[in-house]
Amino acid sequence: QVQLVESGGGLVQAGGSLRLSCAASGRTFSTYTIGWFRQAPGKEREFVAYSTWGGSITAYADSAKGRFTISRDNAKNTMYLQMNNLKPEDTAVYFCAASPIATRNTATFGSWGQGTQVTVSS
Repeated sequence: QVQLVESGGGLVQAGGSLRLSCAASGRTFSTYTIGWFRQAPGKEREFVAYSTWGGSITAYADSAKGRFTISRDNAKNTMYLQMNNLKPEDTAVYFCAASPIATRNTATFGSWGQGTQVTVSS
């Protein structure tokens, strides 16, 4: 089991930046892949990015490439999602989640954070 605590969401103007944090705990948390997902009203939950704790395996959705970056602070057991050049279409509830394997599939992630709202104004 992995416990996840998220923070960093908020309201930002188009072109601005936010950094989301996902603090992980649990006996074997470091063996899990951490993924970021988002869900906008009326839409399916969408993959954004994932990373292993060592950073050796990473992946980004096409919508995130060039704008979003995953990083980590292993001393703090925290995974970050730096979001730059935000667009109104990035508005969604963002979730971090843990999976035993590196995958884009939502169903593989068994532990989820509470979600944090990101709103990008025009």
